Amino acid sequence: MAAVKEFSVQEKLTTIISLQKIDSKIDEINKLRGELPMEVKDLEDEIEGYNTRINGLEREIKEIKDDINSKKALQQECAANLKKYEKQQENVKNSREFEAINKEIEMQELEIKACDKKIKDATYEIEEFDTQKKHTESLIASKQEILTIKQKELKVITEETSKEEAELLKNREKAAQSVENRLLVAYERIRKTFKNGLAVVAVERDSCGGCFNMIPPQRQSDIRLRKKMIVCEHCGRIMIDSELSDSVTI
Repeated sequence: MAAVKEFSVQEKLTTIISLQKIDSKIDEINKLRGELPMEVKDLEDEIEGYNTRINGLEREIKEIKDDINSKKALQQECAANLKKYEKQQENVKNSREFEAINKEIEMQELEIKACDKKIKDATYEIEEFDTQKKHTESLIASKQEILTIKQKELKVITEETSKEEAELLKNREKAAQSVENRLLVAYERIRKTFKNGLAVVAVERDSCGGCFNMIPPQRQSDIRLRKKMIVCEHCGRIMIDSELSDSVTI
C-alpha cells in the first residue's frame, strides 16, 4: 500500500498563499465592476415592474371600455323601447293602459340617464388611467436610458476582464485542489469574515497585514520558521512572513 505523502507546513502555506493571491486578483476584477451588475439587475427589475403596471392599467382600460360599450348598447335598446312605447301611447284605450305605458317610458328614460352618468364616470376613469400609463411610460424611458448606459459600461468591463477572469477561475480550481481539505475549509471561512477577502496575510512592519495589530517578536520568529500554522490572535487570519509571500507568484 502506497504511503500518503505528508506535506510540510511551508508547503501547506505555499498552496494557501497561491490560492489567496488568485482570489485577490478575482476580487480586484469584481471591484472594478463595482456595483454595476447589481445596478443593472435593479434597473431591469424596476423596468419589469413598470411594464407590469402598464399591463395592469391596459387591462383596466379595456374592461372599462367594454363596460362603456355595453352601456351604449343598453342605451340604444332603451331608445328603441322608447319609440315603441311612444307609438303604443297613441293607441291606448284607457287611462290605465296610458299610465302603464307612461311608467315604462319613464323607466327607459331613467335607464338612459343612468347609462349617461356611468359612461361619463368611466370616461373620466379612463383619462386617469391614461395619465398614469403615460407617466409610467416616461419613467420606463428614463430608466431604460440609464440602463442602456450601465449595460454598455458593464459590457466593456466584462469584455476587458473576461479572459483574465476565466484563466484565474481555472487556476483557482487547480490551486484549491492542492490545498489540504481542513485548511481549505478554514481559509474559506476566514475569507468570508472580511470584506476585503483576505484570509492569508504577511507580517508587515511587525504588524498583522490584516488588522495591523502588533505581533510579538517571538511570534514573528515562529512565523518565519514556518514550522507551524499561526493565526493572528486579534483577527484570526493565517499569518505568513513577507519573504515567503513574495516568493509565491501566480
